[in-house]
Amino acid sequence: MNHNARGINRRKRDLCGKNFLKVVLYVFNFFFWLTGLAFLALGLYIKFQRHTYISLLGSSTFPLSTYLLLGTGAFIILSGIIGCTGTCIENRCFMVMYALFLLIIFLTEAISGVLAYMYEGTINEELSRNLNSTMMNNYHYDAVITKAIDDMQKEFECCGATGYENWERSKWIQEMITEVPSKKNRVPDSCCLTVSTNCSTFGNGPSNINPEGCTKALEKNTKVSLILIVGIGLGFCCIQLLGIIFSCCLVRKFKGRKNSSYL
Repeated sequence: MNHNARGINRRKRDLCGKNFLKVVLYVFNFFFWLTGLAFLALGLYIKFQRHTYISLLGSSTFPLSTYLLLGTGAFIILSGIIGCTGTCIENRCFMVMYALFLLIIFLTEAISGVLAYMYEGTINEELSRNLNSTMMNNYHYDAVITKAIDDMQKEFECCGATGYENWERSKWIQEMITEVPSKKNRVPDSCCLTVSTNCSTFGNGPSNINPEGCTKALEKNTKVSLILIVGIGLGFCCIQLLGIIFSCCLVRKFKGRKNSSYL
């Protein structure tokens, strides 16, 4: 009799523990979905608002970190659906899959954050080494890079990599001087303080040209996005560890169900 009573009490405790874990996992998934939406929103913002000058960067680390962020956001939403479904129907297969997905998300977020952090530390060196070369050799010859340079010089009110004097050594200017000596443009019109057609002619003098170079402005613009990726990626990846613990506990609680005998 006492043995039966102890068995009933144990089953009641197991049931209470299982129901508590289910509620905890439902609450966790709600916040988990919110983080997924945050990843997607941030990834889309960086993609459409901060990738304007991506062609001027010499590395693919920045876009790779952004796409990892977007992929992780979508994967989080899918994983949350699997987790809620598995919890609702008490299916061990779904819960094991959910735990594995959480582990993948944890690793992806960590990698994305670490990549962004490492690139944030080298962006100054990379821009100093590559930006001037890209501007001098590709302006006027590559449509995508030409537009990116003009947009950058207009938005940041700058000219050249370190100053307007850089343009004297550009392939475009040298070729123009050789072929059309009468033409007096010495920098792109996008360098002008007040942009208009042929505003950059030599006759107007440097007083109408933005004196600052673009390297520092582009570095600052890129660093803001990288810091956001680092904060989101490394800050939220620890949340997945809690989900893995909760889902593993539920897998153990579900093991007595005949229709959940995955393991």
